[in-house]
Amino acid sequence: MEKKEIRSIIRSLKRNIIPSINDISTLEHNLFSKVEMLQPFQLSRNILMYHSLDDEFPTTMTLDRWAAMGKNIFLPRVNGDHLDIARYNPDKTGIGAYGIVEPSSANETADASMIDIIIVPAMAFDTNGNRLGRGKGFYDRLFALTHAVRIGVCFDFQLVDCLPTEPHDVPMHAIVTPTTTITTQYI
Repeated sequence: MEKKEIRSIIRSLKRNIIPSINDISTLEHNLFSKVEMLQPFQLSRNILMYHSLDDEFPTTMTLDRWAAMGKNIFLPRVNGDHLDIARYNPDKTGIGAYGIVEPSSANETADASMIDIIIVPAMAFDTNGNRLGRGKGFYDRLFALTHAVRIGVCFDFQLVDCLPTEPHDVPMHAIVTPTTTITTQYI
């Protein structure tokens, strides 16, 4: 299957499955509790997270919970064809490119090299750690700038056996779903 076809199938599944999930906050808590058990999380100080869209695995409660745990939380901010990294402050966010909640321009950007872990969403992941994004390549370009541990998070239906890859695609070190944790490289 080609990337375009996989994206179409996953979009359809998202429209049908996500609205039927009864307790999304418990699901979010359970998944991110599994992330917290990973050694790279326990050793991390600076975490790049994402502010979830309606069709992505939710992060809203986790952003604040991890900040309260003493973690430095950063969010990506679209800047042309690239992602800037800015510190998360719930009082200094706005709607940016693609309707994504991101840090306002008042939030100072950070260098990608200081990030310990990057938590990323996707349209789909496969069991080898490959990621299928929305097709713009933002995260792949960001991954090239850092040695951070890459952890993909998704609903179970977004984990597939095999995805087509290209030379610029950067695999995850781990993938966490509500029922599965896959470590694909030594972390």
